Amino acid sequence: MKIAIVHEWFVSYAGSEKVVEQLINVFPEADLFSIVDFMPPEKRGFLHGKKVTTSFIQKLPFAKKKFRNYLSLMPLAVEQFDLSDYDIIISSSHAVAKGVITGPDQIHISYVHSPIRYAWDLQWQYLKESNLENGLKSWIVRYILHKIRLWDSRTANGVDFFVANSKYIGRRIWKIYRRKSEVIYPPVDIESFPLQVNKKNFYVTASRIVPYKKVETIVEAFNEMPDKRLVVIGDGPGYERVKNLAKPNIEIMGYQDFSVLKSYLQEAKAFIFASEEDFGITPVEAQACGTPVIAYGRGGALESVRSIDGERPTGIFFDKQTPDAIISAVKKFEELIDVFDPLMCRKNAERFTVQKFRNRIKTYIESKIEAQ
Repeated sequence: MKIAIVHEWFVSYAGSEKVVEQLINVFPEADLFSIVDFMPPEKRGFLHGKKVTTSFIQKLPFAKKKFRNYLSLMPLAVEQFDLSDYDIIISSSHAVAKGVITGPDQIHISYVHSPIRYAWDLQWQYLKESNLENGLKSWIVRYILHKIRLWDSRTANGVDFFVANSKYIGRRIWKIYRRKSEVIYPPVDIESFPLQVNKKNFYVTASRIVPYKKVETIVEAFNEMPDKRLVVIGDGPGYERVKNLAKPNIEIMGYQDFSVLKSYLQEAKAFIFASEEDFGITPVEAQACGTPVIAYGRGGALESVRSIDGERPTGIFFDKQTPDAIISAVKKFEELIDVFDPLMCRKNAERFTVQKFRNRIKTYIESKIEAQ
């Protein structure tokens, strides 16, 4: 059977690309399609030398750096892929990939990282962060997002089977599309994050420094705890602001290569995670190192971190994305620090291994093929 894998865009190697990587490993004969492909040569190894068929957006002016500005054209672009020769279409979707056109004798399985965040429940946050709350440009963007919502709802009918990357996303799929989904957690390269039992006296957070990650909120919290050391790894539009905000007990390191990130995740007393994520791979990587997590109690973190309210806890949750809530959680963590066992953190992380993802996605897709 001929299989096509459709992905939004190849520009970096992050969580959704790691899913595609494993789909290729499971189905090595599959062909790849993507809106654009600007993946640097040195990072293309996960594609195993496969050619990527791209859309007309690939050749539009400034697409390499500004491809997201063509969002309004992406529904049209993804509909232009001719997939008529394929028996199975697997879309890896967090924006428009699920909108490919398929026929009645084809099986379309969509692995959903998230419905289009900025068009649905995060629209208000997107408008605020983009300074588009008022004015003519704001209304133009609102109209475009309205049209995308209509398109997104309609194209859900073209998906035969939905797979969600967490129960949280499964609820969003039901809320938006009124479709049931199977939950298959994304692959996490646990083996690249060895367990380390002995910890040092600092906390760490690592992410892109963009508003929804709430890195600034974490820094504000530790500004009020001068006796506690925080290490911040990552860069992004908010890097300079966070660096200027940080007091001497906070080290803003910027982007670091993998070996440095791994070292800090292994040695930290705890990993701080303040964003509401669809799943969140870094907290799992921290737990693989034997490091407990202090996380905002919403989204995928509730599924990957075990609370102190249950057995074998691997972290503590706070209920508001505020400095005060983080301060209270850190204090509670230090009071209960002996409760957290690095071995239990590691064991919990092993629920999300690459091999488990491969086995589950392969079994699931093959079962749908056999049922036709």
